[in-house]
Amino acid sequence: MVSAEARLRELAIRLPQAPQPFGAYAEAVQTGNLLFLTGMMPTVDQKPKYVGRIGKELSTEDGKEAAYIAGLNALAVAQEYLGSLDKVARVVRLGVYMATSGDSINMAQVADGASELFKDIFGVDKMSARLVIGVASLPLGVPIELEVILESKA
Repeated sequence: MVSAEARLRELAIRLPQAPQPFGAYAEAVQTGNLLFLTGMMPTVDQKPKYVGRIGKELSTEDGKEAAYIAGLNALAVAQEYLGSLDKVARVVRLGVYMATSGDSINMAQVADGASELFKDIFGVDKMSARLVIGVASLPLGVPIELEVILESKA
């Protein structure tokens, strides 16, 4: 398997600058070999790229792209915190919270925006368990918020 950093280059993916917290919390907290990333939203330059609910103001495709952007932000935070994505042993868990119109049925497809990104970077053997939850609203009015748990190499 090619390293995660090499995969970024092969796929011509340029990570954004790691987002800063929008409140009184840390973007990353490590305990033992687990790195917890919270509040990863589809923001660009500290502004929401997408605003609205999936199934109402936004389509499934918009939601999937929002999940991808949130995933890029998660990778940027992990890279900044660990120094290199090559230090990621595996993606343990991906929590995908999405603001929906209440009757969305395509939530798994939307969440794949982040899951497929992580699979492309880290490989199938390092894919995570995943939880997808529909909610009424999220901070800043964004449609997606990710919670990511990574295992770092010792």
